[in-house]
Amino acid sequence: MRIYCTLSADFGADESAARTAEAEGYDSLFVSETHNDPFVDAALAAQATGEVEVGTGIALAFARNPMLTAYSANQLQMLSKGRFVLGLGSQIQAHIEKRFGMPWGSPAARMRDYIAAVRAIWAAWHDEARLDFRGEFYQHTLMPPFFAPGPNPYGPPPILLAAVGDGMTGVAAEAADGIICHAFTTERYLREVTVPAIEARRPTGMAGFRVQMPLLVVTGSTAERMNEAVVATKRRLAFYGSTPAYRRVLELHGWGDLQGELNRLSKTGDWAAMGELITDEILHTFAIVGRPDTIAEQIDRRYGEILTDVGLYRPYPTEPSVTSRIINDVKALARPGVRV
Repeated sequence: MRIYCTLSADFGADESAARTAEAEGYDSLFVSETHNDPFVDAALAAQATGEVEVGTGIALAFARNPMLTAYSANQLQMLSKGRFVLGLGSQIQAHIEKRFGMPWGSPAARMRDYIAAVRAIWAAWHDEARLDFRGEFYQHTLMPPFFAPGPNPYGPPPILLAAVGDGMTGVAAEAADGIICHAFTTERYLREVTVPAIEARRPTGMAGFRVQMPLLVVTGSTAERMNEAVVATKRRLAFYGSTPAYRRVLELHGWGDLQGELNRLSKTGDWAAMGELITDEILHTFAIVGRPDTIAEQIDRRYGEILTDVGLYRPYPTEPSVTSRIINDVKALARPGVRV
């Protein structure tokens, strides 16, 4: 069973955070792309650790072209001695066009082309063959030996793709090695929407396919800490629920109208009122809630047959002893024949 953490958006040059996470027992460390370059942060994390897997969670594909991504990922695979994972995501149109000044359109088809281009570039380097990729959105046909790094002794890194809707989930199933599910996802949505979409697009079904998800966890060692965790997590769920792209998850549970109200309040900045709209039923549907000693069992019961990579997502401060307890309990769940 893989249990991972996402380093703070302020990770920067603080390599001690990566060393601490590895010492705590995490199997994987992922870095995000907010106000830092994820490939730089991944390099720092790889240099600071020796065994833990290091990945981007996620790097924005459409903010850079496939060639640049192929170079960065290949170099990180070398630097980490085969411990790197390339996590990609699309972002939304406004950010790609207005923040990065890059083209947008047909995101699912573009992502399929993007991943194919990256793999073609890696293959050309590995086989030391002529590069001739001609896709719908990307064309890469020039690779003089002077610019080719040659075969990577550790092989190409796996590619995980962030997806919520059917289109991008299908691309993950067809073109990637795994999917990164959004935290605003429920067990029912995974079972009734995500998994069937993957199985329908992969000849081998779920076999060998990584399913990663940051699970919202609500816990604490005291009643006071537990209450703080509940309030913080409800507000985080309200923030996600205000996004139109995630309405379908709410609709599956009959809460579609809630999305419109949350969106209205988000435009006024009334975050406290938004959090109050998240009922205990909604909280328990989206999150793992309970004492620290009950968390691992709940993860196993609800997601043990689906997830291969589990993240502990806690939008509030957590005591180190609580984190260690959960990590050790989750690792103890691993057993032959069980997909966790």
